[in-house]
Order: sequence, then structure tokens, then C-alpha cells
Amino acid sequence: MTTSINSSEDKNNSFNFKKTKFKYTVVSVKFFDELQNDLDKLHRDENLSTHKNFRVYLDKMKFALPEDFPSAKYVILLVRETKLGLIDLNYKGKKHQIMISPGYFGSSKYGQNELIDYVKSNIIRSTDYRLEPVTGNLHIKSITVRSGLGRYGRNNLCYVDEMGSFIVIRAFLTDFDFNDETFFDMKLMAACENCRLCVTKCPTEAITGDNSPIDVDRCITLYNENLGELPEWIDHSVYNALFGCMRCQMYCPVNKDVMKNSHHLGELSEDETMVLLNGTKNSPLLDSISEKLQIPIAKHPDYYLSVIQRNLKMLLEKNC
Repeated sequence: MTTSINSSEDKNNSFNFKKTKFKYTVVSVKFFDELQNDLDKLHRDENLSTHKNFRVYLDKMKFALPEDFPSAKYVILLVRETKLGLIDLNYKGKKHQIMISPGYFGSSKYGQNELIDYVKSNIIRSTDYRLEPVTGNLHIKSITVRSGLGRYGRNNLCYVDEMGSFIVIRAFLTDFDFNDETFFDMKLMAACENCRLCVTKCPTEAITGDNSPIDVDRCITLYNENLGELPEWIDHSVYNALFGCMRCQMYCPVNKDVMKNSHHLGELSEDETMVLLNGTKNSPLLDSISEKLQIPIAKHPDYYLSVIQRNLKMLLEKNC
């Protein structure tokens, strides 16, 4: 059982929910202007990618309260630990182990309404206040870093103590007053100051190594988690996961311990593997595949089957 956050000394608490560790903290919406100024400066300095996939995500970001909740006072940040996923696929009489980057599987296990009920009961400790999920207009990663709960790595990922970069962040707005005005400067993680491993391990040289954002246009994740053809300039041999890319994370010294705790998702039969490779939307095996991968493929086949079909073909070709 956790205690309610009432002061800065009580911040960054943790709790277990469905056998998974969470950490949480709060940030006052009074700091939204400062956060917006940070974002505006990046735009003015032209330090942000103009790639359409990235801009679809970024251009909707604005640190402002929603029109239907102008009385919100705080953002509650919930950081969930995740693990590297491993799945064994049978293909052409051989077994192949494929990585799935943390955060791309298992999210349906943590229902939004259940989390809301937990926060009201154990953090706010009252049902008299509103709690609304943040729907995508706030840049949650930067809020987490400025809150002090997380820190930016040189690879532009958010790191949290004991969890490394293997995290998923959920955010909620509330009109409960936590009486907490703590806010931190944007800082590079101390472990990165004399380390450049992620710079040397990035196969596309997307990580610049200086204090500027990474070169998003060269980041593998920008392409292999989205629909469409993969760029010809990226050597297909460098792709390493069904979704995302693990190169900068798997070699990061801060992730040394969390890399040891990978989660084996099970095994796909040859028939199940062929459903993915063929992109068969009407297959009766989709439910079992979705359950094993912990990815809602059966609910959203148009997106997931297209992306997985493309990425899996490439990974299996490399391993065969």
C-alpha cells in the first residue's frame, strides 16, 4: 500500500499493480508555460525532424489544459516497468528467436479504468476528484524528465531508476491539489556524461552524441513501427526487433540489469508464423497469435499484420 503524495519528500513512490512495478509522481500544471517554451524553442532552432511520421506525432503536442477540464491542477505520472520480449517462431523446420522491444506488448493487461480506480483509492484517496487520462496532446516524456522521476539518456530515451529505459508512461490530469511545486531542469543522465556506447552502437548514426536531439530521420524505430516501405538506405541486416530497435538500449550500461529480465512470450507454430508472413486477416489463428504475442493483432489487423508481415520477413531472411 502506498501513501498519498502530499509533499516533495513523498514523491517518486512506487506500487505493485497486477504483479508489475509502477513508480509515480506529480507535476503542477503551473509549469505548462515553461514546458511549452522548451518545445517552442526546439521548433525555432529547427532541431526537430520534419519527417511526416514524426510530425503527425509532434505537431499535436501543446502544453495546455483540455477545454473540458480547465480546472485540472496536476498531472499524475505513472511509469510502468517493462521487459524485453522474446518469441520463438517455427519457420521452414527451424526455430528462430525474435525480439520485441519493451512497451510494444502486454499493454492490454493494465486496463485504464482499473488504473484510474487504483489511483483514486491509493494515491488521491478520494473519489471526489476528477481523473482524466492524457490523450496525446502533452509530451509526456519531457514532463517525466522535468518532474525528476526520469532522466534523458544520450539516445533521447527516458530512463527511470531501477527500470532503465524499459518503461511505459501513463499520465492523468486531476483537479486534486497535491501541494507540490517541485520541478527540475532538463538534464542529461549522469551515466551518459562520459559514455558514448549508444553513439557507437547505433547502426544508422542517428545518435549525434552532443546535447541536441537525435537525428530522428535516421532512427530505425521511426520506420519499422509505421506502415509503408522501409527506406532503401537502411541495410536490412541492422534490423533487430519485430517492433522498434534495441541497439542503443541493449548495450547501454544503465540497462545492464533490466536486460537480464527478458520475458519469454512462448512459441508460434509454423502455421501461426505463416499467418503473420502472409498477412492473413481472416485466419482463425489470429486470436491465439495475439494472445501469445500480447499484441492486439486480431482487433487491429490492418495495422499490425501489415507492419509485422514486413518486419518479420526481413528478420527471418536475415536469420535463414
